[in-house]
Amino acid sequence: MIHTFDEELKSLFGRKVWKLTLDAGRTCPNRDGTCGTGGCAFCAGGGRFAAAGDEPDEQLARARAVLGPKADGAGFLAYFQSGTNTYAPVDELRRSFWGVLARPEILGLCIGTRPDCLPDGVLALLEELARVKPVWVELGLQTASDEAAAAFGRGYATEVFDRAMEALAGTGVRRVVHVIAGLPDEPEDGALQTAAHAARFRPEGIKFHVLNVLRGTPMEERFRRGEVPVMSRERYVALVCDCIRRLPPETAIHRLTGDGDKRLLIAPAWAADKKRVLNAFAAALADVRQGEAWKGESAG
Repeated sequence: MIHTFDEELKSLFGRKVWKLTLDAGRTCPNRDGTCGTGGCAFCAGGGRFAAAGDEPDEQLARARAVLGPKADGAGFLAYFQSGTNTYAPVDELRRSFWGVLARPEILGLCIGTRPDCLPDGVLALLEELARVKPVWVELGLQTASDEAAAAFGRGYATEVFDRAMEALAGTGVRRVVHVIAGLPDEPEDGALQTAAHAARFRPEGIKFHVLNVLRGTPMEERFRRGEVPVMSRERYVALVCDCIRRLPPETAIHRLTGDGDKRLLIAPAWAADKKRVLNAFAAALADVRQGEAWKGESAG
């Protein structure tokens, strides 16, 4: 028995809620030279799922049209997914976020960013937004191991994530942590250690991903040299289930597996068959109770 994001949304809004993905065309400090130029070694360019440069109205209409009849009677969250979405001047962010949040069909915002891109002015803006409608801020932690993070070029220390989680806790936004399983340079149970680290901050949400080796990335080069072991589907499912046992019961599970670009995917091949992965989770989670191994430790 786990606490899913879908259940949380139905409880909050009383109906089915879908995410509509937006691309504000923002870059990343790990790409523009601020802390790096190549991005994280596993990243193929920021995961652009909408047409950057199009007006938000056009992007939202297109995303809603893709849903077809499923959109009837539903509510929507605007998901700023691509790039680092708090990495811009505060006035620009204010116009961008408020312009979308003011739309009556938009029930809240999901904002993907990095923990090193949350200066005081941005925190104040997020708090302002969260007083009007729910706001989820997604932080790409990926690993709590500074050694593994340095190897893939994350560009910040884990203590930066810790400070960001503490700062966001006072704003009223809902904090969502991204965790990757299967990273080289960390133990096989590295995702378990990362989830346990995140659990100390009692995050409102978490997303799990398996490491995808994508064509054209530095991680592909390491994979070709035999430096990146590939995790089996069975091991991945078992590891994520163990993570969930160690999470606070109230942390919403936003994602059990990711949606990598199948055109670029090199390994693991099983990650391309999301339906089969989710079926494996459905069977495995029947014996899992979220929080059963959580010890209640808190940060600070």
